[in-house]
This record gives sequence, C-alpha cells and structure tokens, in this order.
Amino acid sequence: MEEKVSFLERYKRDHQHPVNKLTHAFGIPMIVISLPLFFWSWKWALGLFIVGWIFQFVGHYVEGNPPSFLKNPVFLLIRPWWILKRLWGFLTGQPYR
Repeated sequence: MEEKVSFLERYKRDHQHPVNKLTHAFGIPMIVISLPLFFWSWKWALGLFIVGWIFQFVGHYVEGNPPSFLKNPVFLLIRPWWILKRLWGFLTGQPYR
C-alpha cells in the first residue's frame, strides 16, 4: 500500500533530477504567461505554450517518470502553488522546505 503524501511532497519526489527542475523552471512560467497573452498576441502565446510543454516533457523524459498530472490533473496547479510558496518564503524570510 502506498503511503499518503501531500501533493507538494509528491511533486518534490517526482522532480528530483536537476535537468527536470531546470526545464520546469523555464517551461512552467512560459505556460502561465502564455494564457493571458492569448488575448493580445495569439501567435506568441501559442509559441510559448507549446515550447513550455516541450520543456516539461523533456524534463520528465530525463527524470524517467511521466508527468504527475497524467495521474491527477490537480498537479497542473501544484507547480504554480509551489512557486508562490517559495516566493512568499523569500519575501517573509521563511524559506520553504
């Protein structure tokens, strides 16, 4: 039986390889920025969206595991949440562990 872990803990466990972390550091902001950008420049938005997802899949290929959202779509929100928690920790002086 698999132990119960939080979404954030599962996310950290599935993203250990430095290349996967790097591709996510670039890919996820590209995807997030592309969404509102569709209202102004759909060509740029589409390009950012596609390249961002390519980064995600390359990272998971290197890591050797499939993206977590394929098992549970909630994981699509985890990385932006993780980034916000780290930013809040930086701003308040309480780093996220």
